[in-house]
Formats: sequence, C-alpha cells, structure tokens
Amino acid sequence: MADRLTEQQRHKNMSAIRSKDTKPEMIVRRGLWSRGFRYRLNHKRLPGHPDLVLRKYRTCIFVNGCFWHGHKVMSDVRCKTEDNIESSECCKIPKTNREFWVAKIRRNKERDKE
Repeated sequence: MADRLTEQQRHKNMSAIRSKDTKPEMIVRRGLWSRGFRYRLNHKRLPGHPDLVLRKYRTCIFVNGCFWHGHKVMSDVRCKTEDNIESSECCKIPKTNREFWVAKIRRNKERDKE
C-alpha cells in the first residue's frame, strides 16, 4: 500500500502517537501509586518491555489499548465471537481504509495469542 503522506508528514503524525504516558497508563499508575505500590517504568531488559514493573512482587503490567488489540467495547452477545471484529457494535473500526485496519487488528490478536 502506497503512503499518501510525505516523509515529513508521516514523521510528524507518528511522533504525535505516544508509546508511553498514555491516558490509560497514567490512570493505572496513579491508582497503584495512591495505594502504596512502587514501580519502575518501561523496563527495557524484560521481554515485551512492560509498561510497569513491580519488582517487590515480581510482577509486570502491560497497559494495552483496546483499539490495537481488538478488545470488545460492548458486552453485547453479538460481540462474543472473534469473527465480529468488523462489527461496529463490537470494535470501533475507522471508516477510511477499513480493510487495512481489520487485517492489522486481526494480526495483533493472533500475535497476542502467542
């Protein structure tokens, strides 16, 4: 698939997408900190680069976005099967370039199973 953006436009777009300090991650961090848990951030030496590491408890936490992993946003019965990834009631897929996003999320879900 050809990129419709120039290299500079793509760079600006991609640099605006956060990989750390996302809103869901900050909510989890504040909750843990307020309850007395202390942690390390984005540990590079561990497989998968966990978002939070609670060394005292030998625990890693990954804060994954629902969109990228195809998680269901509704608890409706229609959303219980893997095949409903394209369904707007289950997982919000962008209207533009829909085939790309469906394939991308399916690949992510397959990788998550490993």
